[in-house]
Amino acid sequence: MARRSTKTPPPDDFEERILDIDVVDEMQGSFLEYAYSVIYSRALPDARDGLKPVHRRILYQMNEMGLRPERSYVKCARVVGEVMGKLHPHGDASIYDALVRMAQSFSMRLPLVDGHGNFGSLGNDDPPAAMRYTECKMASATSLMTESIDEDTVDFAPNYDGQEQEPVALPAAYPNLLVNGASGIAVGMATNMPPHNLGEVIAAARHLIKHPNADLDTLMKYVPGPDLPTGGRIVGLGGIRDAYESGRGTFKIRATVSVENVTARRKGLVVTELPFAVGPEKVISKIKDLVGAKKLQGIADVKDLTDREHGLRLVIEIKNGFNPEAVLEQLYKLTAMEESFGINNVALVDGQPLTLGLKELLEVYVDHRFDVVRRRSEFRRTKKRDRLHLVEGLLTALVDIDEVIRLIRSSENSAQAKERLMDRFSLSDIQTQYILDTPLRRLTKFDRIELESERDKLKAEIEELTKILESDAELRKLVSGELAAVAKKYGTDRRTVLLESAGAPVSAMPLEVADDPCRVLLSSTGLLARTANGEVNFDAEAKRVKHDVIVSAVPATTRGEVGAVTSTGRLLRLQVVDLPQLPDTIAAPTLSGGAPVSEFLSLQDGEELICLMTLDESSPGLALGTQQGIVKRVVPDYPSHKEELEVITLKEGDRIVGAAELRTGEEDLVFITDEAQLLRYPAGQVRPQGRPAGGMTGIKLGPDAKVIFFSAVDPGADAMVFTVSGSHGTLDDSVSTAKLTPFDQYPRKGRATGGVRCQRFLKGEDCLSLAWAGAAPVRAANAKGVPVDLPEPDPRRDGSGVPLTKPVAALAGPV
Repeated sequence: MARRSTKTPPPDDFEERILDIDVVDEMQGSFLEYAYSVIYSRALPDARDGLKPVHRRILYQMNEMGLRPERSYVKCARVVGEVMGKLHPHGDASIYDALVRMAQSFSMRLPLVDGHGNFGSLGNDDPPAAMRYTECKMASATSLMTESIDEDTVDFAPNYDGQEQEPVALPAAYPNLLVNGASGIAVGMATNMPPHNLGEVIAAARHLIKHPNADLDTLMKYVPGPDLPTGGRIVGLGGIRDAYESGRGTFKIRATVSVENVTARRKGLVVTELPFAVGPEKVISKIKDLVGAKKLQGIADVKDLTDREHGLRLVIEIKNGFNPEAVLEQLYKLTAMEESFGINNVALVDGQPLTLGLKELLEVYVDHRFDVVRRRSEFRRTKKRDRLHLVEGLLTALVDIDEVIRLIRSSENSAQAKERLMDRFSLSDIQTQYILDTPLRRLTKFDRIELESERDKLKAEIEELTKILESDAELRKLVSGELAAVAKKYGTDRRTVLLESAGAPVSAMPLEVADDPCRVLLSSTGLLARTANGEVNFDAEAKRVKHDVIVSAVPATTRGEVGAVTSTGRLLRLQVVDLPQLPDTIAAPTLSGGAPVSEFLSLQDGEELICLMTLDESSPGLALGTQQGIVKRVVPDYPSHKEELEVITLKEGDRIVGAAELRTGEEDLVFITDEAQLLRYPAGQVRPQGRPAGGMTGIKLGPDAKVIFFSAVDPGADAMVFTVSGSHGTLDDSVSTAKLTPFDQYPRKGRATGGVRCQRFLKGEDCLSLAWAGAAPVRAANAKGVPVDLPEPDPRRDGSGVPLTKPVAALAGPV
């Protein structure tokens, strides 16, 4: 450890000096100094170039580094290091954040930095990559900000350590403050300015140049309102006019949304533009929170399908039965799909923070451009005058070049030659030195012609520049023309739509459809649908066409629920409003407009939907019959908070083959087995049980027999029994026989008995492949949905069947 080379002075050498300072005065002075530093050096933009110091330093340093638009990219870390080391006395994080924002097309209406790499996403959902990974260079429009900065167009000031010079403002060939806006929080004040359309702002500036006394209404014909990088819709223009007049105002920005068919049977809201500075993740998370808290209804799903090719695409799927426009109105109220933007046009003018209206902002910029162009013209005229002075000296020497050469050769040294040339040809010191420095090869006849041409051109240019400097009209014409050229090259169409109002209040529209009566239908092919009213009006005289057989139909209301019983003993709740709606009348029992069960219910492998029920807890309950002959009456207890219930405990290998919701409790329960045995007995013989119970024996089965049909039939109804024979072997379906018998031909028996025969098998037949019992008339169709003609009723309960014209795949009664 190194020792100190100097000794600490003894305490006696120090003189105690304590100053009494008023803490109020100290706080006031220090705080004012701090506040001024924040206002002037960090938080507020200059009204001339629209840049805060950090942005100005970044662009200036990039220009000094030669990072022109036509050059290659360099690492952002290199730019940040140059800016921090030479100009900006603050941390690298703030410099990089400012650089990133200038490269984001969703933050800047006209980006000032051309970024290469991950520069973040809308709403900062995905942060930018670290500066060591990203690259940048000046954007094409940035060259306009620094154009002619080396021609004494703006003032320079020392940097923080006095070793470098930096511009106090950039030349800014377009009104950057209005085009790209600004935001910042200073001490005791803040600024928040929205972006605008470049072409519109320049048009207003040119009009103001031509008509300095133009009023606000005239200027607003050119600049009707902000034009945000992310598009969207601005609702209500009153706040915009307030801001353009006083510098303060508020307006609302709404997302751009369209109603589309997002699936085959559902509509959705497709969001293609969000409010300024709002990202899709913010909207999605808010929607999910609101749906979870049950504060937002009607939304089935929300997906972010945004990509580089198609841009922003947020799909909000609406549940069937909900009004998409009404749901959208709720989204505007509850989420960031509608945001307020408070305009506060605070900017620095001559170092003082002022609140400026539209005309004042344009006036400050136009005056700045006048000053820039005037200084640039003066600089160029001086340069051209200096050059003209040298050219005229050369031309004077060329008139008698031989004498010039003789004087130079006869001189003792260059100083004598210089003096003799000045005396002989009346040249200035600068002209004489330039002649002496010029090689002899430049003093040819051809060079003289070139010099004369250059002299004439310089005189014309000097005259033009003088005209600009001496004529206010010429200066205004030049500035206006340069602005027009910028608008022609970089102008783009407006992105944000301006609306006087939000239109008719959608809140007056119902969020949900009316809770009207309807019927929920299940077809033999597994399709679900609902009718538009409480009836199903089949036209009996209509032409018979291909159709699905409706195997279950229950009354319901549009916003209600129905139960769905499956083959595994599960009872699932089904929202009626989610089902597709059929026309008011249909000519045949068809569900061509229905949707598969899988779209609404999650069924397990091999699980089938058996029937629908009303979930009416005042009913006598649900009757179930299984393949192994078990019967059960379920106590009508269906807790509303449960989406899924187990209504029976099945034995291994067993499954439900039929179910029916009892209406009166006086119905007869009917079993039909594959051995052509039919058992009928009153439902009262079955004691109701709770949901977990496994039921009781319903029919006595043979060793290999199984139940193929179970249901409940009103004993007083005109009912029929229809059976179709089959074979466990290879009997062709085309030679199957069928039998139609009145239900009253089968006597009631006791529960758990074997029943009576319902069809006698012919040669080659050894089982029933299909059976059905219920109210007439019976409807049948083949596997393709084509209607099948049924045989005439046979009063013999155990008679044989008659051949079918077509194979039968589905049976049902009236709907």
